[in-house]
Amino acid sequence: MKKFLEFINKEFFITDNIKFSIVTILLVTTIFITTYLFLKVVKKIATKKLDEERKLKFKSVFTFLNYFVYIIVASITFQNFGINLTGIFAASAALLVGVGLALQTFFQDIISGILILADQTVHVGDIIEIDGKVGRVENIKIRTTRAVTFDNKVLIIPNHKYLTSTLFNWTENGTVVRGSISVGVSYDSDVELVKKTLLDIADSHIHLMKNPTPHVIFKDFGDSSLDFQLIFTYNNGFRVNLIESDIRFLVYKKFKELNIQIPFPQRVVHIEK
Repeated sequence: MKKFLEFINKEFFITDNIKFSIVTILLVTTIFITTYLFLKVVKKIATKKLDEERKLKFKSVFTFLNYFVYIIVASITFQNFGINLTGIFAASAALLVGVGLALQTFFQDIISGILILADQTVHVGDIIEIDGKVGRVENIKIRTTRAVTFDNKVLIIPNHKYLTSTLFNWTENGTVVRGSISVGVSYDSDVELVKKTLLDIADSHIHLMKNPTPHVIFKDFGDSSLDFQLIFTYNNGFRVNLIESDIRFLVYKKFKELNIQIPFPQRVVHIEK
């Protein structure tokens, strides 16, 4: 027994600053296993009464916090067992600087992810526009946000983009979204007929809401046309391209039936002899 105790307590030196024994390895392993079980119990208790969306957000943040807990536990444990971490860090200072620079964006993504989850800027199901790309949010993780575009492509957004780019949340105020189309007509057109025709098209469209009511704006006297804008409301922002395209088809068809001309730009060229 005495020899066994001497063996497990015998110190082995890797360098002058780094030494270990079998007892040390066993104790460190026990501490990390205990930490793992403790964190697992905390997560289970904390998420017990949360709904699925909040549970997913908590797990994302909790995963990141786990790293800090393990780093703190490792630092305290190694120092108490006589492992000099200062020497290790000093020897690898140049490497750590390089790794730190490489991980700068990585940590920006993580911090941004925590802020998004904390202040609920974006939710799963929201329709967002960032850097000219539009998609419905499917999943928010600690480092990235996953969205699906109109053409069913998966858009992976690094979370730091929310801090460096302008974000449009189309559904922040609910699922109701305003849309519009613009059209120009010739100068000899009956403007009242144009207005009535546009409103009739909006009122008859199955995907447009009746309240608030659609309305028409006489925007400007253009170079070649009188410019109008039809403004409407719909309840499915993810179909915006299809709805606006459908209305343009109807406007073109109806204007042709009523002989309302949509002019193209014209120029008069004078040739001097």
